[in-house]
Amino acid sequence: MCLGIPGKVEETYREHGLLMGKVSFGGVCKRVCLEHVPQVKEGEYVVVHVGFALSIIDEAEASRVFELLEAMNQLGEIEEAAREVSG
Repeated sequence: MCLGIPGKVEETYREHGLLMGKVSFGGVCKRVCLEHVPQVKEGEYVVVHVGFALSIIDEAEASRVFELLEAMNQLGEIEEAAREVSG
């Protein structure tokens, strides 16, 4: 099963004509395509799947998702995978 993971948009910019962003996943930042959510603003949360932001969510919903993942003992695996990709 593939999950969309919430992340906080820290920065937005254009790269080769595409809207991109620096998105933080619990302190681990990744480069994400924001073309599907062009109205997103810095400080907002997005759901990201394979490097693409698919929707905007509020901070409360992002927190609920992280709580659920933690309860399922999945948060550690996600954080480790994010570190491997960024590292």
